[in-house]
Formats: sequence, structure tokens, C-alpha cells
Amino acid sequence: MVVTAETGEQRRRREQQRCLFDRVAGRYDATRQGYPAKIVDAVCATAGIGPGADVLEIGCGTGQLTRQLAGRAFNLTAIDIGAAMIEVARRNVTDPTAGFEVCSFEDFAGNGRFDLIVSATAFHWVDPALGLAKAARLLRPGGWLALLSTTERYPEPLRTRLRGLWQSYSRTAGWSDQPPWVSALRDTTLFGEPVEMRQASALRLPSRAVLELERTRATFLAYSKQDQAGFTADLTALLAAGSHVGLIQETLLAMAPSGPA
Repeated sequence: MVVTAETGEQRRRREQQRCLFDRVAGRYDATRQGYPAKIVDAVCATAGIGPGADVLEIGCGTGQLTRQLAGRAFNLTAIDIGAAMIEVARRNVTDPTAGFEVCSFEDFAGNGRFDLIVSATAFHWVDPALGLAKAARLLRPGGWLALLSTTERYPEPLRTRLRGLWQSYSRTAGWSDQPPWVSALRDTTLFGEPVEMRQASALRLPSRAVLELERTRATFLAYSKQDQAGFTADLTALLAAGSHVGLIQETLLAMAPSGPA
């Protein structure tokens, strides 16, 4: 079994930053995009699930993926660490078969055995020493773990200038485009061979929406008020050239069946 080691500082930062989204639940809901229907359909088809399947969603946020899982007659449980996020998700998802719970995956006490556990742009907030092992325990034999992430690829020169802005305010030269769970899922012996899929979708968003989207990043939310104001002003200046921004939303899916490879 492969476990991604964390330093004490990395753990402290992860545990502090993953709670910040709750402060901006409304902004998060208004600006975060959903997931391509083709990807969501692929998750369900690969897992071989249908009506009555027991599904757990980790880190549901305000329901970007939950809305697409609802209405399929699953027994769906969606959890998130943020009470405000769950409150918005409940308003967004009216399917009575979807249940919500305010808790972290580490503290989740569900006794059920799930056919599918899914997490969209959230699994990197789970303790890496626990995440894959607990998911494996909670899955039925033959159940699947599906992990998704999205990134926004902006056109040049905005892409390079925005990355420079993040690096400047974060005081770092390093920047990873790949979630840490990708290599962990490939290397672990807790699951079978992963199935991976990528999709790129062209979007055109108002500049204001791009600004607000970037202001939902945990990195931004962890900045001091002074740095938040400075970053906002600098990004506003970068976006001033046009009223809309064309970009590519890249979605990555990696999923694997329970049981050793």
C-alpha cells in the first residue's frame, strides 16, 4: 500500500485551508462549474450502478456534482466539512433520495457498504494516510472509487501572468498541476487497475465571473486581507482588456475497483 507522507506543516496547512470555503459558500456556488455529463455518465457506467445503488460523495461542496448524481434513483449520501456549503447544497438538490451530512471523511461513521464512492475536486483535502484505506473499507466487493478534478486553462498571455500572480502572492516558485491522489491511486495495492479519462470543454465566462472564481481558491482564502485586496486589484487589471474570457475546463477522472490489483 502506498501512503503519501505529509510533513507537520503540510498537515497543518491542509487542515486549515479545507475549512475556508465555508466562508464563501455563496460565491463558490455562483462561480464553480459543474462536471461534464459525459464524465458523470462514464463514472456510473464503469461502476455498473443503477437505481438503488448506494453512493457516497465526499466533499460535495454546494452540489456541483451532487446535482448530476441526483435523479438517478441512487441511495446518495453527500458529506462536506462546511455547514454553509451543505446548506446551499440542500437548496440545490431537491431529490429526496439524496441525504446530506456535515462532517469530514475522516469522521464519517457510515456503516454501509457502498457501490460507489466519488469525490470531485475534494479528495486532496482528505488525510492522505487515511483516504484510500478508508474508502476501500467502505466499498462493497466490486465497488468503485471515482476521483475527479477540474482545472481552468486560460489563454496566453493571461495564463502565464495569472500563474506569476499566484506565485508572487504565495511566495513560492513551485506549482503542481496534478492532484496528489493521481499517483497514489495508480500505485496503491488497495484497488485494482485504475481507469482514467480526460475531457476538455470550451467555456466563455464574463471577466467578473473569472475574478470571482479565482477568489474561491483555498490559496486566496488563506491570504491576509491585505494580500487578498492586492491580488484582487492585480487580477482585475489583468482582466480589464475584455468583458469575457475564453478558457478550457479540463476534467480528469481516475477510478478503480475495490480489491487488490
